Amino acid sequence: MSELRQLPADLLHVNTGGHEPIYRQLMMQLQRMVAAGQVSPGDALPSVREVALALGVNPMTVSKAYSLLEAQGVLERRRGMGMLVAAQSSAASSQLERLDMLRPGLERIAQEAQQLELSPAPVIALLRNLMKGSQG
Repeated sequence: MSELRQLPADLLHVNTGGHEPIYRQLMMQLQRMVAAGQVSPGDALPSVREVALALGVNPMTVSKAYSLLEAQGVLERRRGMGMLVAAQSSAASSQLERLDMLRPGLERIAQEAQQLELSPAPVIALLRNLMKGSQG
């Protein structure tokens, strides 16, 4: 069996001023990381306390995210090892499945762009620039 990889507590980020509840932000980030293959089955997540301390959030918030992901089969709890990425999360999702994960956020952005009476070209250009900036 391969050596257990311990994921760092600063792996996750939250927007405390956003509309999305923090536990949902954490869940969505972990789901995306699993779907993209950025975390692998058997990887150990940082403890609830470590994540809460790193993000400055209530430990119950992190615990809720972990528990809901466990119920979905994304994570699994192992005695003496904490929370791990579940074995059935092994295959990275197809590009189509990963794009589908973006759909709700993109639908919201499209609606906001329409309300602001922006045409698609500058919105797409802004997204392209933001994506380039996050890769650097």
